[in-house]
Amino acid sequence: MPAHMLSRVAESLFWMARYIERAEDLTRLLAVNFNALLEAQPDAAAQGWGPIVAVTGDDALFAELYGAPSAAAVIEFLLWNPLNPNAVITCITRARENARSVREQISSEMWERINRLYFRVKDADRAAVLRNPHEFSLLIRDGSQAFQGVTLTTMSHGEGYEFIRLGHHLERADKTARILAAKYAYIRSLPIASSETSLQLIALLRSCSAFEPFRRGRGIALEIEPVTEYLLLDKQLPRAVLFCIIRSLQSLETVAEGTPPRPEGARRILGRLRAELEYLDIGEVLGEPLEGFLTELLLRLNGAADEVARSYFNARVILPDSRPRQQQQQQQQQQ
Repeated sequence: MPAHMLSRVAESLFWMARYIERAEDLTRLLAVNFNALLEAQPDAAAQGWGPIVAVTGDDALFAELYGAPSAAAVIEFLLWNPLNPNAVITCITRARENARSVREQISSEMWERINRLYFRVKDADRAAVLRNPHEFSLLIRDGSQAFQGVTLTTMSHGEGYEFIRLGHHLERADKTARILAAKYAYIRSLPIASSETSLQLIALLRSCSAFEPFRRGRGIALEIEPVTEYLLLDKQLPRAVLFCIIRSLQSLETVAEGTPPRPEGARRILGRLRAELEYLDIGEVLGEPLEGFLTELLLRLNGAADEVARSYFNARVILPDSRPRQQQQQQQQQQ
């Protein structure tokens, strides 16, 4: 494959995967916490919506548009506000645009799945979703997982597939770290062993599809310390940060074997992260230090993604009139 085609295709596949994963993670977070806050005390519910917006890093924009967070405002903002660059409908639209630009590289089943998901999201009853986002969350989850399933079984597991897998896992690591960062301080502020604490810990685990694996694998009472350790350091949980970093490194190694240049910067960042997390004493970062630890972790994950872009997504080899609208959207998303 010519170098300029590889750059274009790799970039589109990578971002297609990230946008689909982002949409799934955000809608799950929204639906899980919507249900948890329905059962919470009024004061706790009012405080609980702010951290959900903070997960996306768009809390300043939200405050400018809506002021104080409420259920309806947060749902509308996260799902389809056109000014929100991370809105779910925007993510699905961008994923579809990227898929369309590389239709010759993906299977027809992959295109059918993402196209079907796009139209179902576009035609959703927004008033009904505002009342209860649970069914909409299932729509996104099922569409995303169906897409990942047909990708696994219908696409050749070559370089293109590895860029998809890399995008999925970098996005998952980012979102798990962000969800934990947004909710950790709030949960620590609640009374220990209270019903509200238990509800929020369950919501935190469910936001990362981790509640049932945690209870089956650990078999211990819900407490913030083991939950935090599980989401950060488990090597078997698909959305644990360490798991995702390991899988990202595997994809980079596979890509590096057949596609020059070798992504040394990304491999160095992720390799160090893997080693540090594997030997981390979780007690050293729990409590107040965790905020700084997670902030640094997110910066390094973003740095790894930037290094991947520098190695493989070279804008100089993309023709000036190639995908101008899509390229502009992706650059805005990365800022």
